[in-house]
Amino acid sequence: MMATTRQEAVRSIASDTFLELREDTSGLEGHSLSESYGRYVFNDSVQRQRLPETVYKALRQTIDSGTRLDLNIADEVARAMKTWAVELGATHYTHWFLPMTGLTAEKHDSFLKPAADGSAILDFSGKQLAQGEPDASSFPSGGLRATFEARGYTAWDPTSPAFLRKSASGATLCIPTAFCSWNGEALDKKTPLLRSCETLSKAAVRLLHAIGETSVARVSPTTGVEQEYFLVDRQFFHLRPDMMVSGRTLFGAAPYKGQEFDDHYFGSISGRVLDFMRDLEKELWLLGVPAMTRHNEVAPSQFELAPHYSGISVSIDQNMLTMSVLQDVAERHGLTALLHAKPYKDFNGSGKHMNWSIGDDLGNNLLEPGHTPHENLKFMLVLTAIVRAVDLH
Repeated sequence: MMATTRQEAVRSIASDTFLELREDTSGLEGHSLSESYGRYVFNDSVQRQRLPETVYKALRQTIDSGTRLDLNIADEVARAMKTWAVELGATHYTHWFLPMTGLTAEKHDSFLKPAADGSAILDFSGKQLAQGEPDASSFPSGGLRATFEARGYTAWDPTSPAFLRKSASGATLCIPTAFCSWNGEALDKKTPLLRSCETLSKAAVRLLHAIGETSVARVSPTTGVEQEYFLVDRQFFHLRPDMMVSGRTLFGAAPYKGQEFDDHYFGSISGRVLDFMRDLEKELWLLGVPAMTRHNEVAPSQFELAPHYSGISVSIDQNMLTMSVLQDVAERHGLTALLHAKPYKDFNGSGKHMNWSIGDDLGNNLLEPGHTPHENLKFMLVLTAIVRAVDLH
């Protein structure tokens, strides 16, 4: 088959119209933007409304202070979470986690439980919420063990709220979790993150107590993760095997100009891309992702989305969710989103800029210079400790 014939065939396949299920954005209809924000998230507001006061306070104590979660409250949380999710159309739940592949992973289970009389009930227990028991040989754990000894556990992370992924055909309750081996080895990227947060808090509290800040009990990192990406028309994407396989160009002619494309950065956003961005933001807002800024980036067909900062566990989960939603929405618009760090030779690559800081449980930003000598001393001390830690580790 001649190359031109093959290209025409691929172009024809790529341009066919398929039945595409859109994400259900009905949560925005008839509601103001502020009312719709976070509609598909089992967030603090929903927890306060649906949980008994004692259960809500115990859960908040775990989230805010890092105290050990009382599993006796797990049944109440699971019951409220299931009721909320089913009301919004959910039929399944999944322990959603971040494997070492750099992507997300999930296994779906139905809320349905068969009854003896042939009927079925909807059931979701605290045990099912708190811990899953997958065959870790089938999960993306790097093939660390043979099948017969590959026990692994997904453990609920209450610091990051559950959320719904909805489509025209239904919804799934996604429960952010960590994934560990049977003896506690990290098999994902969230477990080391949570452990590092605990280590940072312990060291920072000790440092602050040493300079007289004895009322501080916990220090937590916050971050806002900016996401850059390229958009390419899906028909052109299907004509490039290198991009389809690797997400970047491996061959091709050099661009007609170098890195002088700064006018793209300051230019207006094209109508097609703006429609895509609007749909993307609607879905992210329903999922409680605080997408605040959208704009062109320096390279041709390069763009950026920037969120408001939040706690680091939530922020990282939201960034992983953003990448997934971004690619789904791009496909519905006849586009392909490239998230490779350097998809095009001789053009700017895509950064994922993490704006990072730490604050104590009294509301103080430890990386913000103060107005008194003591506050400035604290700022310089914390900054020096961070620089020293980065240099050592």
